[in-house]
Amino acid sequence: MSENTTDVIVGGAVLAVAVGFLLYAGQATGLSGGGSEYELTASFRSADGINVGTDVRMAGVKIGRVTDITLDPGTYRASTVFSVLQGIEIPDDSAVAISSEGLLGGNYVELLPGGSPFYLEPGTEIEFTQGSISLVSLLMKFVAGDDKEDQAE
Repeated sequence: MSENTTDVIVGGAVLAVAVGFLLYAGQATGLSGGGSEYELTASFRSADGINVGTDVRMAGVKIGRVTDITLDPGTYRASTVFSVLQGIEIPDDSAVAISSEGLLGGNYVELLPGGSPFYLEPGTEIEFTQGSISLVSLLMKFVAGDDKEDQAE
């Protein structure tokens, strides 16, 4: 009889830990309805390194996530939809850029607030954008630049 009681207690503890882990994973990935959000859009020349679920940050603080990325067939630009937490008002002259966490880190969407007293409405497109910068192309330009200097001497 005591073995059955022990099995029930251990099983309940394992089940509680599993439910806790699922709740934590849902909050960490943004799947839970932890707060209301509104959507903004932006169009990038290059959206390398970001995907659905990528963080949207302002001043290094996560304030949202990317919810959709599609190719606009008319402009050949990456149309990006991202959510921002309700209560965070973005000035209408703000910019959005794809930034890198470092040489080996991933990319994220960074909101750079402007100074306007007017704020973006939900669904508005942010006009001022800066796409991702390819580290490989920068290194190739650096290497090609050094070769040209060596050939000139």
